Amino acid sequence: MITVNSISGGKTSAYLMKHYPANINIFSLVRVEDKNNLWMKGKDEKIRQLVSDKIGKEFIGTVEMDEIIYTILDLEQHTGQGVNWVSGDTFEEVIKKHGNYLPNKMARFCTTDMKIIPIFNFLKENTELPVRMRIGLRPTEKNRMANILERADENGLEYFKTIVGKSKSGKQNKWGDVPYRYAEFPLIQDNVQKDTIYNYWDNQKVRFAYRNNCVGCVNRNPLFLSHIAQKDKESFNWFVKQEEKTGNTFNTEAAYKDILRFGVQNQLFDEDFDDCDSGYCGI
Repeated sequence: MITVNSISGGKTSAYLMKHYPANINIFSLVRVEDKNNLWMKGKDEKIRQLVSDKIGKEFIGTVEMDEIIYTILDLEQHTGQGVNWVSGDTFEEVIKKHGNYLPNKMARFCTTDMKIIPIFNFLKENTELPVRMRIGLRPTEKNRMANILERADENGLEYFKTIVGKSKSGKQNKWGDVPYRYAEFPLIQDNVQKDTIYNYWDNQKVRFAYRNNCVGCVNRNPLFLSHIAQKDKESFNWFVKQEEKTGNTFNTEAAYKDILRFGVQNQLFDEDFDDCDSGYCGI
């Protein structure tokens, strides 16, 4: 059975890729169309074109931190392993397809449409399903592991609802459940703690973003959003603009334009936020 490492761009999944080699490493890139979010403000067009070639689609920019591109490229060099880059619809396309409704904590279709579906489609087209997929969760994240395992049957097999053909008339899509994956959690199994992971990367030549996943991730609480907005205002402003365009909000607690006005939280440090604050997707 094919083994797959799901790579997010964070230190934990990077550690997984390095120490638990798989047949396939896969990374799904969130893209946006807004040229105001041009990747690296146009300062590294050679790499931007390289990413376009890797995903087979035009790469203008992302609302993940720009450094995440360098992270994946550095990981390929550091580990001597290739990464399969995939990307679904742009964030703007995803919003339009959902009737200009913005994702939120109760409707996290952003993760589904831009992370989960592109990864599934790649594996469906290029491997024999199901696969054994390693997910980079640490021993302190057993609750997230339990949530993932709840989706599986009694044998640990997770199915994926997708189009499997056409109706007899040929006018409608036929949907079905396809055997997809057995999720595995080697870092939890081997009790690999956060300090071990972070200490490993201290002296390695891999450039990591301050945080992976979208700058304005709907799972992040307003205080952390304010904290991270100060580090990447350009990406955060993209979320502000989407709220203005649609008249909807990403977060029920506060509009993003108000969060942006919170100002710098000088009294706050990285240690004040846990993984849930940081908006981990758990794909």
